[in-house]
Amino acid sequence: MLIVGLTGGIATGKTTVARMFQRCGAIIIDADRLARDVVRRETPAWHEIVKVFGKGILTPKGSINRRALGAIVFHDRRKLRLLERIIHPRVASEQRRLIRRIAERSPQAIVVYEVPLLFESGAHKRVDKIIVVTADRETQIARLKQRNGLTRRDALRRIKNQMPLSRKIRRADVVLDGTHDRAAIRREVRRLIRSFRQTPAHM
Repeated sequence: MLIVGLTGGIATGKTTVARMFQRCGAIIIDADRLARDVVRRETPAWHEIVKVFGKGILTPKGSINRRALGAIVFHDRRKLRLLERIIHPRVASEQRRLIRRIAERSPQAIVVYEVPLLFESGAHKRVDKIIVVTADRETQIARLKQRNGLTRRDALRRIKNQMPLSRKIRRADVVLDGTHDRAAIRREVRRLIRSFRQTPAHM
């Protein structure tokens, strides 16, 4: 089994690249989906988040309103780090559980772990290869405004709350430009899959 960490900046195209890997036969683990799962209503993480941030971050049905919570933490780095300390260990535990299950069923699988905060959460220590998807800042801002309905100021704030892309690039095994046309990215993904299938894992 080879575990590939797929990361980058916000709105650089990670999910698009992950889907391309999936179409080439890789198994995808989505850290954002795991993060949503671990904070489902009445879970330990849900109770801890409500205790720390108050019931104002809940929807009428009692689930966590990600937009309301984001509005709090992306304006206060201390609160963001506090939220990450609640969520990251639980996401890591779920990732390890899924990896064990995949290893039992498909020991030769290529697993792509899509995780925005690969380095920040320490997940880079649990992968064999690291791919960083990049985009210029103006593209990130435009995508966030269109996709999330953010103002330019809020988009910049979210970008700056993450590790700079330049630092991620220095730690990458592979860098993909998420602004290239999709046909070119698909060709590179197919090339990488062929290369990974010939590469023994070092974990």
